Amino acid sequence: MQITETFKSIQGEGTRAGLPCIFVRLTGCNLRCIWCDTAYAFHGGQKMTVDEVLARVDALSGRAGTGKASVPLVELTGGEPLLQEEIYPLAEGLLTAGYEVMIETSGERFVGRLPKDVIKIVDVKCPDSGEPDTFDSRNLAELDAKDEVKFVISSRRDYEFAREFTRAHRLTERVNQVVFSPVNEDPLGKWQGLPPRQLVEWILADGLGVRLGLQLHKIVWDPAMRGV
Repeated sequence: MQITETFKSIQGEGTRAGLPCIFVRLTGCNLRCIWCDTAYAFHGGQKMTVDEVLARVDALSGRAGTGKASVPLVELTGGEPLLQEEIYPLAEGLLTAGYEVMIETSGERFVGRLPKDVIKIVDVKCPDSGEPDTFDSRNLAELDAKDEVKFVISSRRDYEFAREFTRAHRLTERVNQVVFSPVNEDPLGKWQGLPPRQLVEWILADGLGVRLGLQLHKIVWDPAMRGV
């Protein structure tokens, strides 16, 4: 499998934000969201076997040599991790080793082949992403009470889309959390950001039971820094 990077950091988003986490970033993505902050993962990377990735996770977590992981949380991300067939034995191997396994996916790939215990964080692409209408509707039936749905929002139009999608599919009743995450402003000016305060005001005005999602790692470190 092709791997862009593996590293230990804190979880920056979602319900586990702030917890130590091992990240495995797979190479390649078939979408091109306008505000993408990981375009470096589209190409390149290092070819590794599933066993090599498992060993790397063990080393980063402190499990290698001790038998017990001091960092038991692992996130599989990308790019789009579901583009690579080896993701399934990798996820199974991590679960068997006792890790809590999360996967972040664009929502365009079917998630139903993943092992049942994997925590799915599934994006639904809003209109301003440049990749609208890519969500695989079959994924709705695969989500359960441990999973999360995320909308990355850059405008009022995006917000209204996310609000109506959430309501239409009763997401707050079906999954662990629905996360509305504002787009950060690009320092190079390629796209505009949405002030978090504005998004909060819209959420409160509409009485939505969703979570505001800020990218904590971009507050702790420089937003352009990799491997954190």
